[in-house]
Amino acid sequence: MTADTEPGAPSVEVYEATEVTDELVESFARLVPQLSSSSAPTSRAELAEIAASEATVLFMARSADGRIVGSLTLAMFRIPTGFRAWIEDVVVDDSARGAGVGEALVAAAVDRARSAGAKTVDLTSRPSRESANRLYLRLGFEARSTNVYRLSTGIPTEGS
Repeated sequence: MTADTEPGAPSVEVYEATEVTDELVESFARLVPQLSSSSAPTSRAELAEIAASEATVLFMARSADGRIVGSLTLAMFRIPTGFRAWIEDVVVDDSARGAGVGEALVAAAVDRARSAGAKTVDLTSRPSRESANRLYLRLGFEARSTNVYRLSTGIPTEGS
């Protein structure tokens, strides 16, 4: 999938990563710290698990100059109330922000979720990520009246 940005601007190619390459591992080492300063970069084994899982789709964005400039993970699962999709860990490289990369990634994920039969697509975004929140609203996502809770299991993650 190729998404056009502003007139005259280069396009971005969004694709599903199905194999783990050195380039993919290096890209996550660069991208993850831009998303979360407290998370270790994703390991090769973790990326392989994500790429191989039937429940997750790893979307990558490549700029016209060939660099990987963004990533998004789509999780899809069945629960008693229907087949659902959840977008997680959307990250666009600092150098590519504002160029349509996030929009292209989200559009690809929504298309994939829709074609898989997902009833809804959910995501969360910290309030401090103002431009991301504006993007999600512009793309038709609605803020929900809900609370999000988290319980840390105490199980260390790889790399911590």
